[in-house]
Amino acid sequence: MAVKIRLARGGSKKRPFYRVVVADSRMPRDGRYIEKIGTYNPLLPKDSEERVKIDLERVKYWLGEGAQVTDRVSRFLEAAGVLEKKNRNNPIKGKPHKATVARTEEKAQKVADAAEAAAAPAEEVTEEAATE
Repeated sequence: MAVKIRLARGGSKKRPFYRVVVADSRMPRDGRYIEKIGTYNPLLPKDSEERVKIDLERVKYWLGEGAQVTDRVSRFLEAAGVLEKKNRNNPIKGKPHKATVARTEEKAQKVADAAEAAAAPAEEVTEEAATE
């Protein structure tokens, strides 16, 4: 049996609340589970102790039994110090979107045009003063 430690969604519409559960990987996300080992409330502030509660002894037991953890739960366990931190590679994360790039290019062009326009009249005035 393939066992996973994952999140099962609860709560009402637009008010999520998750249970951290040990479940057979073939069961539905919110369906039958073997054991509830914690909770996660994403609506609470990130520094709140109530945001993530996990029974670490049970997690260690299930990891010893061969349970796999999902990505989100593995991040919780890395923060708790149960798992080693993984190096994740998301090269797209640091790149701005197309609209942002176009907007910054437009602003840069306007600034360059304004500087060019400000410099041009100053040169004409000095040339006129020199001819007089």
